[in-house]
Amino acid sequence: MLPRNLTIICIAFVISMACHTLQQRTKTALVIGEALSLIDRYYVEPVDDRELVLAALSGMTSKLDQHSEFIPPVAYDAFRDSIHQEFAGIGIYVDQPDPKGPVRVITPLVGSPALAAGVLPGDEIIEVDGKGVTTLDIREVSDQLRGPVGTEVALTLRRGDEEIETKITRASIQMESVIGDHRDENNAWVYRLEDHPRVAYVRLTSFGDRTVGDLERILKELDNDFDALVLDLRGNGGGLLHAAVAVADMFLDAGKIVSTKTRGGVLEEVNVATPGTLVDKNIPMAILIDHDSASASEIVAAALQDHGRVMVGGTRSFGKGTVQNVLPLEYGRSALKLTVAKYFRPSDENIHRGKDDDENDVWGVTPDAGLTVEMEPENLQRLMLLWQAASYPSLKGIERGGLFPNTAADDASETAGSDPATEDGAAVDTIWDLDGPLVRVVEHMLPQTGDGKPNHPPEEDEVPASESAGSAGR
Repeated sequence: MLPRNLTIICIAFVISMACHTLQQRTKTALVIGEALSLIDRYYVEPVDDRELVLAALSGMTSKLDQHSEFIPPVAYDAFRDSIHQEFAGIGIYVDQPDPKGPVRVITPLVGSPALAAGVLPGDEIIEVDGKGVTTLDIREVSDQLRGPVGTEVALTLRRGDEEIETKITRASIQMESVIGDHRDENNAWVYRLEDHPRVAYVRLTSFGDRTVGDLERILKELDNDFDALVLDLRGNGGGLLHAAVAVADMFLDAGKIVSTKTRGGVLEEVNVATPGTLVDKNIPMAILIDHDSASASEIVAAALQDHGRVMVGGTRSFGKGTVQNVLPLEYGRSALKLTVAKYFRPSDENIHRGKDDDENDVWGVTPDAGLTVEMEPENLQRLMLLWQAASYPSLKGIERGGLFPNTAADDASETAGSDPATEDGAAVDTIWDLDGPLVRVVEHMLPQTGDGKPNHPPEEDEVPASESAGSAGR
């Protein structure tokens, strides 16, 4: 009878604990309800109960880790768009330099309705559908620009001293996450370095729904017809876990990619590579990372580094080794994004940087020996201008009116034609001149540099001319 009595006692204990937990949560709910009632009864101004509840949800998640949050209805649609890499709008990148000033166009996207309508970089958005928007913040203006596919939106733009009115029909805008080195005359991406065409170059800006399919298509089109491959993950803050696993699997044919552990260190899942690769294993490959490479980017870099498939260059990554699940609320109107697990690289080393960790602790992904390259802020800014011009042809040859800081390269390009030069005759910097991390890994991968001279990796204390180039994404 002892075993049976013990079983009964255990069941009773579990039930009592469950009741205790339910009782505690019921008490908490009663306190929240009482507070809402008191606010509604005594607060000096009328209040919206729903707004108070949304604020309470934000307050609750603020006590969790930095990557858990409540996503309110006003932000949930944009969040889903970023994951699905598609939204309905006119296709422009915008910023708001002055929080109290108008929203400004950075650039229309290639092939977008905005580009077809003649919208230019630097245009300020004054009115949307006849209503002034100069006092609204960037999120509010963006919400007004979006709408169902096929509907029309009327804009009033300020371009210098002129006001321009235009009507644009909204379309489905697909956000690119797989981009190349530069665009050709037809505005199509070229996935080879302009200065070294035998080096394939692919940059991932995020890991979304379309990333895996787009990258697979590009690699198949390249068909191993290159001497080396650079996968640039700089500035890539992450995205979908399954997309990261699939990307890593393209370059590995066996072995662990990443493992996840839930509360208490319980092993939840181990993702392993499947047979076959899209890139010949004999072709050298490098990954570029920087301080903003996080989460899914770190999964890919760590997996390929641990298996010895790539050399990693740039700077140490961000150190975000946690997995978030998005749990819908209010029948899909809002959501909770909650950290549910931590992930570990194939070596089983930790990727996540804890709040008390310092530079000497194990976290993130560190470049291989001799491949760490920091960038000077001034040269990084110049490099970003060249990246923008390479990515968006609309930025070339346009008077930007202060959209970007004036540089010697800008001044020279207006008078130098196809072979730009500064006033003293010196050649204007190119991306290859400034991108130190890129130059470093290419020189390590190829037996010779582009000018035919034998490659000799720099010593640890040697600082090449391109060393001052930056470590941010294009």
